[in-house]
Amino acid sequence: MLDILTAEIQKEAMIKVLFVCLGNICRSPAAEGLMRKHIDEAGLSGKILVESAGTSGWHVGDLPDPRMREAALRHGVILDTRAREFRAEDLSTFDYIIAMDRQNERDILALVPTGTTPHAWVQLMRSYDQEEKADDVPDPYFGGKHGFEQVYHMLNRCTKVFFDAIKETHGL
Repeated sequence: MLDILTAEIQKEAMIKVLFVCLGNICRSPAAEGLMRKHIDEAGLSGKILVESAGTSGWHVGDLPDPRMREAALRHGVILDTRAREFRAEDLSTFDYIIAMDRQNERDILALVPTGTTPHAWVQLMRSYDQEEKADDVPDPYFGGKHGFEQVYHMLNRCTKVFFDAIKETHGL
């Protein structure tokens, strides 16, 4: 029983990050996988919890898109989580909610009760892009392999900068 309580206390002390896109099968699971890689490489797996979700429920329970999994695997990142839908409770569970585009950000913020402030800091993934200034991570779903590769590299550089910001902010 004590082990269960200790695990719950440790989980509460963790920094919690949620990446969000539309269907949770391309962009957000790739960002989740990349962030896990950065966390593991830095030896901080017990300090930061990472998940992903979609603002729609179209793909709940599905693995990431095979084209995204293939692009990530070419770079040594395994994407094996199952899609889930974003929930209003996520606004109080997570410390950071990172939206892949402006529409996802609007959909997330629409769930914040009027007159309240969410616990989570909601922001755009591309706000961490130091190479290109843009709001949205493009959705590669309707494109070819090249689009998935481009999105992978975009997310890789953004998650690195975001990860460094978390380390600095939280003294890790």
